Amino acid sequence: MALEAEAKRMVAQFEYTAEDVNKGVKEFIREMEEGLDKEGAMLSQIPTYVTSVPNGTEKQSKVAVPRSLMEAKSAHELFHFLAKQIEAFLKAHHEDHFEKHRNDPVEDEFFDLGFTFSFPVNQIGINKGKLMRWTKGFDIPEAIGMDVCELLQNEIDALKLPVRVAALVNDTVGTLMARSYTSPGKTKTLIGAIFGTGTNGAYVEKLDRVKKMKAIDEAGGGANYDKSTGLMVINSEWGSFDNALKVLPNTPFDVALDRESVNPGIQMFEKRVSGMFLGEILRRALLSLHQHPDAGIALFKDKTSHDNDIRSTTTVGEDSALFKQWGIDTSFLSIVEEDQSDHLRITKQTLERELKIEAASTEDCVAVKMLVHAIGKRAARLSAVALAGVIISTNKLQEDEMVDVGVDGSLVEYYPGFEEYIREAFREIEGIGEAEKRIRIGLAKDGSGLGAALIALVAHDSAVPL
Repeated sequence: MALEAEAKRMVAQFEYTAEDVNKGVKEFIREMEEGLDKEGAMLSQIPTYVTSVPNGTEKQSKVAVPRSLMEAKSAHELFHFLAKQIEAFLKAHHEDHFEKHRNDPVEDEFFDLGFTFSFPVNQIGINKGKLMRWTKGFDIPEAIGMDVCELLQNEIDALKLPVRVAALVNDTVGTLMARSYTSPGKTKTLIGAIFGTGTNGAYVEKLDRVKKMKAIDEAGGGANYDKSTGLMVINSEWGSFDNALKVLPNTPFDVALDRESVNPGIQMFEKRVSGMFLGEILRRALLSLHQHPDAGIALFKDKTSHDNDIRSTTTVGEDSALFKQWGIDTSFLSIVEEDQSDHLRITKQTLERELKIEAASTEDCVAVKMLVHAIGKRAARLSAVALAGVIISTNKLQEDEMVDVGVDGSLVEYYPGFEEYIREAFREIEGIGEAEKRIRIGLAKDGSGLGAALIALVAHDSAVPL
C-alpha cells in the first residue's frame, strides 16, 4: 500500500485540470494571434501559400531514417539518403520510366514530387523553404537556413533521377489536404493535426487575419499566390507553444527530460504531448520510484519473496532499458494502458520482455499502470488545448454546423482512449462545452503522403509523394 500511495502522489503531478485546460486555451489563442501579426513570435504561424483545400491506392514504401543520420555531420548525408530512397522507389515501381529518362532526360515528362518535410521552415513559395530549426531529435546545424527543396533537388540531380521537387509540404498541411479530400459531406476540413512521434497542426485561416502577409508581400519576401479565395493555410508549428512555460505543466520529469534533450528550452509543448517523449517521461518517473530511498516504497524491489504476490523476488537487469535515456518506447504505454488482464499479467510480461524486469509484483504493475494512464491522459488533454484554440479562434462552431478535423499519427490512431480524453477536455472548455458533439475528428491515414501528392498536382497532372 505504501507504493500505491507514493504512486498516487506522483500521479497527482500529472493532473491537468479543467481550469488548467481553459488557461491553456486562452494562452494558445493569444499566441496564435501574435504569430499572425508578426514574424518571430513563439507560435510561428507560417503561411504555406496553399490557399484552398480539396473537397472531393497509391503505391508506397516506408523507410526509417537511421538514428545516425538524425545528427549527421553534413546536410548532404541526410538528403543523399532521401534521394536514394526515391531512386529505389522509382526502380521498384516505375522502372521503364526510370531507365528511359536516366539516359535521355525529357523534363516535360519528369515526375513532380511533393516533399513532406515535418520541421519548421520559413516557406517563401510552393517549393521553396529555409529550415528554421530542427525538432524530433534531429540536429544537423549546417542545414539551418538552407533551402530544403534545393538540398533534395541537388541530390536527386546528382543521381540523374527524372524527378522535380514541385511542392514543399509540412506533414500537417498534407494531413489537412488529404482529410478534406476524403471527409464525408460538404464541410471542408479546418485542421490537419499530427499526434505521433511529434505534434503539430495546420489550419485554414481567413487571409485578412494574417496581418504579417502584408509586410511579407511589401518586402518582396513572399511568392505569388491566389488571393481570390480569401484563405491561407497556416502551419502553426504548435510544438513550440508556451516555451516560456506560463501555462504548461512542468513536473521534475519534464524538467530533466528537457535539460538533457538536444534542444533544451524549445518545443516545450511537443515534449509533453508527442510519442517521442512520452516514453522518456514515463521512464524517468519509474526510475525515480525505483530509486526511492525507502525500500518499503520503492518500485521493483522486494525485501523477500513474501513481499511479492507471485512468491518470487523482482529483479531488474543491469542493462535494463529503465536505466537508458529513450529506453522506453511509447508503444509500451499503449500496451499497459490497454491491459485489463488478471493481475495485469500482460504488463508483467511486457516489463520482462522490454525492460528486463523479472517477476514484477501486481502492486508494481498497478503503480506502472497508474503512471502510464496519467502521462497519456495529460498528453491528450494538452492536445485538446491546441485543437480548441484553433476552433475557437476561427469561430467555426458559430459559422458551420460541423467542424471537421483530420488527424494522423501513432498516438491518435493506436493509444487507447486518446480521442475520448480529448473530447472530455473539449466538454470542459468555455466556448465549446456541449458543442463538442459538432466536432468531427477523422483519421487521415498516411495523410502526409497523399496530401503532398495533392499539392504537387497544382504543378502537374502526375505526382509522386515522398
